[in-house]
Amino acid sequence: MHTQEDKFIIAKYTFNSRLMLGTGKYKTLKEAKESINISQASIITVAVRRAKYAKNIGKSNLIDGINWKKIWLLPNTAGCETAEEAIKIASLGKEINKQIGQINNNFVKLEVIADSKYLMPDPIGTLKAAEYLTNNNFSVLPYIYPDPILAKQLEDIGCVAIMPLGSPIGSGQGLQNLENLKIIIENATVPIIIDAGIGTASEASQSMEIGASGVLLNSAVAKSSNPQLMADAMRLGVISGRKCFVAGRIKKQKLANPSSPQKGLLKLI
Repeated sequence: MHTQEDKFIIAKYTFNSRLMLGTGKYKTLKEAKESINISQASIITVAVRRAKYAKNIGKSNLIDGINWKKIWLLPNTAGCETAEEAIKIASLGKEINKQIGQINNNFVKLEVIADSKYLMPDPIGTLKAAEYLTNNNFSVLPYIYPDPILAKQLEDIGCVAIMPLGSPIGSGQGLQNLENLKIIIENATVPIIIDAGIGTASEASQSMEIGASGVLLNSAVAKSSNPQLMADAMRLGVISGRKCFVAGRIKKQKLANPSSPQKGLLKLI
């Protein structure tokens, strides 16, 4: 949750939760909806290529089953291997936003992934698609390998947030490139959202403790033995990590520093 002093803002929009959830890999629609509700996420991301939105479907899929007055949809271009594909899918995503009543929602999570084995994002394709989309009134949140130079280039062309991976999608390996992530956060003037690879609440908290603005995860919740319970754990992890960052940790030092006073001690006879 944000406070008056610590708001989470992307573009001109303020969101209550710094935890974002993906919507794939759940066993059932019921499980997905319950996990999203428990997480209290303000933003959820849906792969446009898997979305089956149609008004006459009723409650048969997640797009129809979410209260879009309370949750912001972040369409993503998952499955796109080229910039051209991603641009087309982003346009479809904007149409879905309109159909669910979010007329002013121009957000898109940009993914361009040609690597089918490790699912690493294509930096050149991502930059190309991002430049086109930002010039055409999209609020772009690009998914990237944690490359500080690319992150700054994407910010400079107008991306509203940057989403560097913690580790490969669905791997649960945590924050593999911690120093690069710290550099990206230090250099940024837009929100940095750690996306992919997080497996536990402690890793979500660590992401926030180093100064990330938010965390996006999916597999850690959807593939856990108890997704609803894990969604709550991730919610608390993100909150605690953010509070630690805002409060400011003590400096590390080599020697011990006693917490009790060393002067004025009682003398024992």
